[in-house]
This record gives sequence, structure tokens and C-alpha cells, in this order.
Amino acid sequence: MALLDWMSPEAAFTIEGDGVRLRPARMTDYGAWSELRAKSRTFLQPWEPTWPSDDLTRAGFRRRLRRYSEDIAADRSYPFIIFRESDGVMIGGITLANVRRGIVQAGTIGYWVGLPHAHRGYMTTALRVLLPSLFGELNLHRIEAACIPSNASSIRVLEKCGFTREGLARRYLCINGIWQDHLLFGLLHEDFRG
Repeated sequence: MALLDWMSPEAAFTIEGDGVRLRPARMTDYGAWSELRAKSRTFLQPWEPTWPSDDLTRAGFRRRLRRYSEDIAADRSYPFIIFRESDGVMIGGITLANVRRGIVQAGTIGYWVGLPHAHRGYMTTALRVLLPSLFGELNLHRIEAACIPSNASSIRVLEKCGFTREGLARRYLCINGIWQDHLLFGLLHEDFRG
């Protein structure tokens, strides 16, 4: 199956397992997405870049989907929305971004979970369900992640999924308007298979 077919929102590709379903966002997700993000704003802001003023608007969501589509077509990024399989409730999102090809074959994983679903293991499950496709269909050699050192929940997710802590990047990303240090993690294909 061609890479673009694999991730095309029109193809409605999904990855399912262990009670979660991951698929590309659609315009019909706007209501649930904006409600979950609004409800979780205070919970998420310490860990995310500053939200644009129109982030939760329908127009902002439409622009987001357009950017997602362009990034998928260019093999730069693969964003998913996470749903609970049992009832279709939206849990959060997970994205493989910054895809590099050639001699690198790597990408960076990022994720968020809505406040009502936090600390229930959903993100660990979603990442575990996604990893085989990243190493398989996308043929990556290395998955990277970074998180703020005080984000104990994110550190636990990465460690439970087999990522190795590789170092500290000083003032690495601008999160919530502040350049912040980040712990760097990596997972190699051979470690994942092993």
C-alpha cells in the first residue's frame, strides 16, 4: 500500500488495538475536539506551545486539517486523533512529526490527552498500538521524543513504551511562551523488535 494511501484522511485509515482507535482527524471531529481541548486547556497549557487566539474555532480547525493534509502528502508529519473503541469517545491526539528520510529514517512523537482521560493509561496504549506502523509501514529506524523534566506522566509513557532517556537539551522548545529544557528520548527499530 502506498504511503499516501496509508495515511490519506479520505481513506479513513485506522489503527486499532487494546481498546483504542487512532485515525486522521476529519472536519466532523471539530465539535468533540474543540470541546475536549477547551475543557482541558488549563491542564494542557503547561506542556504545549502557546495556543493561537483562534485555536478552538471552526476556521482554526479547518486550517489545522489543511496543514495536516499537506504534511502527510509531503511525508513530514502523521497526526492521529485517539478514540476509545468501546464508545467512540475522543481521548486525545498523537503525532509523528519532523519525519526525516535518507540516512536518518527518523521522526519525533508528540501527544496530548484530554483532562477527563488523563492518568488512565490511554496514551501508553495508543503509543504501543502506533509504534508497529511507524517501524513497519513508515519504515522508520528511530523514533524520538522530548518532554519537560517535570512532566512525570509523559516520562512514564515513554519509559513504559521502551524509549531510552538519551540526554537533556537546554532551552529546547518554546512551551507555553517559555524556552524550556527537555529530556530527550529515543527508541530504535531493533530495540522495539527485541
